[in-house]
Amino acid sequence: MKSPITIIPGSAPSQSLANNLTDNITNNLNKNLPPMLSPATLADVRHFHQSLPHYQPTPLLALPDLADKLGVAGIFVKDESHRFGLGAFKGLGAAYAMATIIGRYLKLADGNLDYHFLSTPAIKKQLKQLVFITATDGNHGKGVAWAAALFGAQAIVLMPKGSKPCRAEAIRAINQTTVTITDLNYDDAVRRAAALADQHGYILIQDTGFDGYQEIPNAITRGYTTMAAEALDQLTDLGISKPSHVFLQAGVGSMAGGVLGYLAHYYQQNPPLTTIVEPDTVACIFKSADQGNGQPLAIGGNPETIMAGLNCGEPNPLTWPILRDYASFYASCPDWVTELGMQTLAHPRGLDPAIVSGESGAVGLGLLVSLCQDQHLAALKQQLKLNHTSTILLFSTEGNTDPAGYDAIIKRADLG
Repeated sequence: MKSPITIIPGSAPSQSLANNLTDNITNNLNKNLPPMLSPATLADVRHFHQSLPHYQPTPLLALPDLADKLGVAGIFVKDESHRFGLGAFKGLGAAYAMATIIGRYLKLADGNLDYHFLSTPAIKKQLKQLVFITATDGNHGKGVAWAAALFGAQAIVLMPKGSKPCRAEAIRAINQTTVTITDLNYDDAVRRAAALADQHGYILIQDTGFDGYQEIPNAITRGYTTMAAEALDQLTDLGISKPSHVFLQAGVGSMAGGVLGYLAHYYQQNPPLTTIVEPDTVACIFKSADQGNGQPLAIGGNPETIMAGLNCGEPNPLTWPILRDYASFYASCPDWVTELGMQTLAHPRGLDPAIVSGESGAVGLGLLVSLCQDQHLAALKQQLKLNHTSTILLFSTEGNTDPAGYDAIIKRADLG
């Protein structure tokens, strides 16, 4: 028997009182959005990304035949497997954060960040001794290694226990980056990286914050918003002013919080109905919301999931308030849900395009398919207000980052 999907309501302004947390908790939530995620503030971030070599907006792919099958108006997938040749979106955050670090090193204002200037021989000569260090399940470390190579700096990457050797090798292949698979879980690997940075004078470039460490993870989160800005532009070009639903997968919640914060700003604190999706074995955002006191909750141990990029047990405290205040629902999903998403995207219906989506990229689509097709989930589908008028935006945040695992999952597809 398959493990079940679990969904709980959030406290987003768009939710009815019946779906909110208790009135006492809801009324105490801080509804203020950080100004760093406003579209006007983020124009400089997008300008920086557009200055990078081979920058192109990643495709937003429509799946009309799947939408017809599921009984919704439209399904649109932002395919991040094409981002900078890295197979995932993480380079957006790593490159922008590294540029801000270099900018401060050179005493430049954020608005003056431009790759063409930062990559001049005179500047690169000043940067070659800089060493960046991070912990990663794969994609973030690959983004950091790539960004370090762009700027002529060095990178050290720590990976948690159980990381796939193929993902470590993909990082090592970039500029001979030093990569170590540790015997620690992800969150402890982050602490190890921070300790090594302090001991050796390295620069920690991590996508989650803690006491005294906010500027860099906030820059990473801001970097991710270019993906959302592109998607909204692409929807506008298709005549869609606002999707009704968005599904955002979360590890520590930096991407999900950044994108949701951007959407909340863009739609004047009334974002689309947004569901935060996590693996059920390590659903720290879900459990933080479920405990109902407004505080983030850490999960210890060594949880296992094929969604390696989401295998994080401690919410980013910098984006948690956005996820707490503006998410409509939180979903805890077993691995079979993302397998269903991967298979559905790889074996499209009708004339829909095939999409290569990895284990951490397809869970939102898998959840959508399950909600629309499984009669046992009909009540949840109704609660999420999924119907023939729904227009859904999804972010496939990675492509095929584990070829053997991906092929095995795709080959055993039985989509009926």
